[in-house]
Amino acid sequence: MILLEALNIKHYVKDRLLLDADQLRVHKNDRIGLVGRNGSGKTTLLHILVGKSWPEEGNVIRHAPCDLLPQLKRTNTTKSGGEVTQEYIQKALVKNPELLLADEPTTNLDTDHIEWLEKKLKEWQGAFVIVSHDRVFLDTLCTTIWEINEGKISVYTGSYSDYEAQKEAERHQEQIAYENYVKTKKQLEEALKLKEKKAERAAKKPKKVSQSEAKITGARPYFAKKQKKLQKTASAIETRLEKLEKAEKVKEIQPLKMNLPNAETFKNRIILRAEDVSSRMGERMLWNKTSFFVRGGEKLAIIGPNGSGKTTLVKMIVSQAPGITCSPSLKMGYFSQNLNILDEAKSIIENVRSTSKQDETTIRTVLARMHFFRDDVYKLVEVLSGGERVKVALTKLFLSDMNTLILDEPTNYLDMEAVRALESLLKEYEGSVIFVSHDRRFIETIATRILEIRDQKIRLFEGTYQQYKQEKSKKKREFEKDQRLLLETKITEVLSRLSIEPSEELETEFQRLLKEKRELDQ
Repeated sequence: MILLEALNIKHYVKDRLLLDADQLRVHKNDRIGLVGRNGSGKTTLLHILVGKSWPEEGNVIRHAPCDLLPQLKRTNTTKSGGEVTQEYIQKALVKNPELLLADEPTTNLDTDHIEWLEKKLKEWQGAFVIVSHDRVFLDTLCTTIWEINEGKISVYTGSYSDYEAQKEAERHQEQIAYENYVKTKKQLEEALKLKEKKAERAAKKPKKVSQSEAKITGARPYFAKKQKKLQKTASAIETRLEKLEKAEKVKEIQPLKMNLPNAETFKNRIILRAEDVSSRMGERMLWNKTSFFVRGGEKLAIIGPNGSGKTTLVKMIVSQAPGITCSPSLKMGYFSQNLNILDEAKSIIENVRSTSKQDETTIRTVLARMHFFRDDVYKLVEVLSGGERVKVALTKLFLSDMNTLILDEPTNYLDMEAVRALESLLKEYEGSVIFVSHDRRFIETIATRILEIRDQKIRLFEGTYQQYKQEKSKKKREFEKDQRLLLETKITEVLSRLSIEPSEELETEFQRLLKEKRELDQ
């Protein structure tokens, strides 16, 4: 059953064709993830599909009720961003539309609440189209991916991981096509040169033949005819060259080699130590006294629910609050969302150069990795979008004369392409990275150690995020097993008492215990 159709959609922003879709369909129970770069038109498409905006060409046919969960949330409230987002989600799900369009529903949610939303949408019976930069979220929920790229919308069947695999296969095919193009072009160019040389030689009279002999034997007409034939062949080769379908070179990731300050006295040594550090916010205790250390070259992820004190801990590290000591070899750079390290009146490359000791090649390589190519680097920061400014700030920090990067939610406002680029850079980075993030794939890709703030405690896990999740899952299973045994013992005890002396109180207790066990089993 078709819930929605969008036919021959064209939508412009000034003179730029933003969206160009011949046919899009949403069927009953479809789980669609909508992806694309920042500014590619994802939000505009959702607004067109739901009827909040109208395309300049084409039409949308809605065969069922649909509702939009918007990206921009209310700000005139005392509630936190996460609480407001949850409120919007609950209201949208209560309406129970057959088709839900959701624009960045994980905004401001911590990992616990993102997983709560995943569970809600997994159980939900309707269809949905979701815009999200959370790759794990899309992977968990979606069975189809719509990609907007330069206005065109391509449909990929499968999860987000399947989509990534298909994109990689496309990239591989593009590389093969380019190599074949270069090879064929070279062969044709060499063949053309050869024919042109032969044609040139054919114009000359043969050696050891006099002028009079050439006239008698007809050598000159013979060679003139041969020259004409060779020129015709050369012309045919030229035509083939002109008609040869050009293939673009696939952009390759250039390897990165940076000079890390104080490398000899930094790597694998303790560069930061926290001893008996605690924190409060007013009357509320964020975490009790704790001690930990960080070694040079480590990638430490700080995780925990919203309001647990992650940013507070980061700011204590940056300001070297009482209880926190740093090695003299440590050189720290801090990224926060206010982007105050950028000079808006200067260009991208001027901003980066101003704090970097790296050579021009390295600077250009990193800027290219963050998708600032060729003349892009001369754009003024003041004309850039929010996502582009975040990329410039991260690049500037990454290339500055530091060996430890402190990053507070670095992937906010970045599209997936930029997040993958940042991941690639941080994986190759030989310095330390201490970062706060709710992006599970980002944490999984980067972190070598996990620091979790939860229930007013700081816990260190020695291992990757994948290992941390496995350990957590194992502990949860063990806890549930113990809880189940305890409940079964209590149920047996109450049942025994009920058989001897039945009472309303015991029956209520028995029903309560049964309900608890059912919930635990589920």
